[in-house]
Amino acid sequence: MDLQDYWAKLDKTDDELLRLFMERMDIAYQIAQYKKEHGLPAQDVSRERERLFALGEKSGEMHTYTHALYSLLFELSRAHQGGLRSEDSELYKSITAAMGNTEQEFPQTVLSACQGVEGAYSQIACERLFSEPSIFYFTSFDGVFSAIQNGLCRYGVLPLENSTAGSVNIVYDLMMRFEFKIVRSVRLKIDHNLLVKPGVKKTEIHEIISHEQAINQCSGYLKGFDKNVKITPVVNTAEAAKIVAESDRSDLAALSSRACCDLYGLKCLESSVQDKGNNYTRFICISKDLEIYPGSNRTSIMLTTAHKPGALYKVLGLFYALGINVVKLESRPIPDRDFEFMFYFDLETSVYSKEFRQLLCELESLCEEFHYLGSYLEII
Repeated sequence: MDLQDYWAKLDKTDDELLRLFMERMDIAYQIAQYKKEHGLPAQDVSRERERLFALGEKSGEMHTYTHALYSLLFELSRAHQGGLRSEDSELYKSITAAMGNTEQEFPQTVLSACQGVEGAYSQIACERLFSEPSIFYFTSFDGVFSAIQNGLCRYGVLPLENSTAGSVNIVYDLMMRFEFKIVRSVRLKIDHNLLVKPGVKKTEIHEIISHEQAINQCSGYLKGFDKNVKITPVVNTAEAAKIVAESDRSDLAALSSRACCDLYGLKCLESSVQDKGNNYTRFICISKDLEIYPGSNRTSIMLTTAHKPGALYKVLGLFYALGINVVKLESRPIPDRDFEFMFYFDLETSVYSKEFRQLLCELESLCEEFHYLGSYLEII
């Protein structure tokens, strides 16, 4: 036999596998119909476990591959059956209601909250999202979440991740403490600048202050300074510029936005000092109530799974089975629970798609805790 003969045998086997796969999916759908008619639970975990064990026993040394194959088949079956149960999802009903109740155009004149002071990147992101925002500034991210949860502002703008320095972990941690929804997101080009008082030279600088994320994004640049130059984190990049402007020191510099030059009467000694030119920060816009605007093609969720092998795999398998792309996965430790994590996902899926509907129907049954954070459009 030559290679063509082997390919022909493989093609014949694939055709038979496809026929059996279609037959299996049809039987699974009939089972789902029966369960629905008789009020039975959609998933029988104990039977799945028994089948995986039995099939593994039969497959011998191919046990590992068999387990992976049938775990995926079970997820595909559930996804195929999901159409029968989507209408029973209370969450999907609330999302549909929100789509109907949300105005057609994203508001432009709003009361918004952000962390920092005038000139902060959060303010710049806020002005990208809204043409006429009235901005309340808070000293902490905690304050922004509280303002939204307590109804002090309609919207809040928060940094979530940076293309160079990574995730803003404190924001992810606060997500577990507050009730909120994401209504939009924006990617903002970040250019850090070395700001000093007029007349100060680079050789006179003994301390540079900025937010920790900005310091990380400029770590390579900062290595070019004398080792005796102190690098000090502060709460915000704009706050750093304000501190320099109000200080009586002439040896102090800040890494901050160009807008802070005129705002605080400083001089830009060196511009765009971040290590990478394509330095972007992603900001989310949050609200107290669920608002879903036309064109929403991204969904964010948080969930916890059972603390056992394969629990997260089942969630990922469902995304795969429905053809939903995961564009962000973040895990954060849950306070007071040893080695247990909250998982945050950004999913690329239209809120109008049947896959989105099935996802919401299936996902809650795979999780110990599930939080739908919203569906929205991202501005680039």
